[in-house]
Amino acid sequence: MLPESPKHQSAIRIVIAEDQALVRRGAALLLSMEPDMEVVGQARNGVEAVELAQTLRPDVILMDLHMPLKGGVSATREITRVQPSCQVLVLTTLNDDETVFEAVRAGAQAYLLKDASEDELLETIRALRRGESRLTPQIARKVMDQFRRLAASPRVEKPTESQSPAPPGLDAPERKGQIVPEPLSDKEEKILQLICEGMMNRQIASTLSLAEGTVKNYVSRIMEKLHANTRTELAVLSSRSSRD
Repeated sequence: MLPESPKHQSAIRIVIAEDQALVRRGAALLLSMEPDMEVVGQARNGVEAVELAQTLRPDVILMDLHMPLKGGVSATREITRVQPSCQVLVLTTLNDDETVFEAVRAGAQAYLLKDASEDELLETIRALRRGESRLTPQIARKVMDQFRRLAASPRVEKPTESQSPAPPGLDAPERKGQIVPEPLSDKEEKILQLICEGMMNRQIASTLSLAEGTVKNYVSRIMEKLHANTRTELAVLSSRSSRD
């Protein structure tokens, strides 16, 4: 719980939120060996993750999803709401569609499974520092599929008493109830697909031979139609990318 002394002012400040001590300490050891990274704190549950994020203000948080006291989705939502500059990298064994989608909607900027390579983890952390977002193609496809279902469904059913509660420490999927999203046009579908592939506005404009301002207008309209509150919810593009 005690933060470590800074190694270098320009190092990427990282908090690791993971309830399994062996995994948490192993990740801390790996990251501490990198000259441009500094592990400033370790959290054993979601409550500690929120507290450390507030007191230490790290650049990146490695967030497990299944933790006691407060799940990773709730912790991510709380952290990103009050500290938008803090980048959350979900590192978990969970890859079911709803879990991925809820983590993205909560504000996660990257999503890796725990079988990812060391190089992939390190590069993802550095990418977040540069203002990028990272999803594997499989995870990006899950996000895209969920947005398609949201756009195609006439309504989202409210939870019933018969539905089983989520396991302790794992957030139940959000259900907004009575949402009637507008269908996307062919052009909007294409732009959403390119967003899911990690393209920024400038790249989308070049690919589709559109003005960058036109792409921004399309993105805003897609967010409105899909009831997305942030660009992060549209396939985890960094909020900084809107300034490109």
